[in-house]
Amino acid sequence: MNCHYPDTPDIEVLICTHNRCELLQRAISSLNHCKRRPEDEIGILVVANACSDGTIAFLEAYGPNGAEESDLSAKIPLRWIEDPVPGKSHALNLAIPQACGRLIAFVDDDHRVDSSYLAALGAASERYPDADLFCGRILPDWDGNEPAWVHETGPYRIYPLPVPRFELGDSPKRVEPGTATPGGGNLAIRRGLFERNGPFRLELGPEGHNLGGAEDIEWVQRAQSRGATLYYLPDMLQHHYVEAGRLTLPYVMRKAFERSSSTIRLGKQHIGRRGVPPFMIRKVLTYLIKAATALDTPRRRFFLTRLSAAAGEIKGVFLQRRDAKATALPEVPDR
Repeated sequence: MNCHYPDTPDIEVLICTHNRCELLQRAISSLNHCKRRPEDEIGILVVANACSDGTIAFLEAYGPNGAEESDLSAKIPLRWIEDPVPGKSHALNLAIPQACGRLIAFVDDDHRVDSSYLAALGAASERYPDADLFCGRILPDWDGNEPAWVHETGPYRIYPLPVPRFELGDSPKRVEPGTATPGGGNLAIRRGLFERNGPFRLELGPEGHNLGGAEDIEWVQRAQSRGATLYYLPDMLQHHYVEAGRLTLPYVMRKAFERSSSTIRLGKQHIGRRGVPPFMIRKVLTYLIKAATALDTPRRRFFLTRLSAAAGEIKGVFLQRRDAKATALPEVPDR
């Protein structure tokens, strides 16, 4: 760390990164260009998770004399941790106990924050003193080079897209349990909540850039089930980088498969039962037939994506049962 870091920042931005040096620089640059309230002290904490690219060199060079910003007075002080154990959950569990901010704000390394982001967080922290967590909007960072089908709105549109998106309207609101659950890409927590809620589950978090996930969804749901209060802030806005490789049919299908698997895995409805639920088999067969008989590309793409999601649900059932055995959860008897 090459510059003074506040002892207890009002907002401490936490970024877990793995071999995305250029995107990490982009994310930090967007933070440095944010509007900030003069009364808020800001810090950035980066976890370099099993990095083998130029990330460490960039972090070591970051400081008031670095060339990353033209306006050096705008540069936010930064400290960093090197974590050799692969996995985002491990990185979070290592970093959060070492964070010193009153509010710890999560920013993914492939996001850029909107200019209103830090000011919105600072104001909301005072406006909603009862809030334990805050979430905001995540929008795809379209640049005009994406294929036209990602913007289709008809009956065969692909939704959700393989690019993260989260939006609950234009007004701040309290998010009640079971209505919507944000991911960890744009989340902020009060210091102390992590100790009360416990660590992120290692088996759910992604390793490297694979398609695993849901460790953040499970953590937020667990916190809310224990009484934590969550508020949505529309001005807490982040834009998610769009990789060209995410906009191909094979990637869309793999993502749909893993997303559905994770969603089912987090539930408890199939614990103690045997075999694959018949309705899931019917869904797979239905979408398989519709994909095979589709006469145009939009229909075929839609049904292949639905087929992948339905197959992912079946995987999720088996993972759910495996997790239940590992944690000795009570079984639900067959009826």
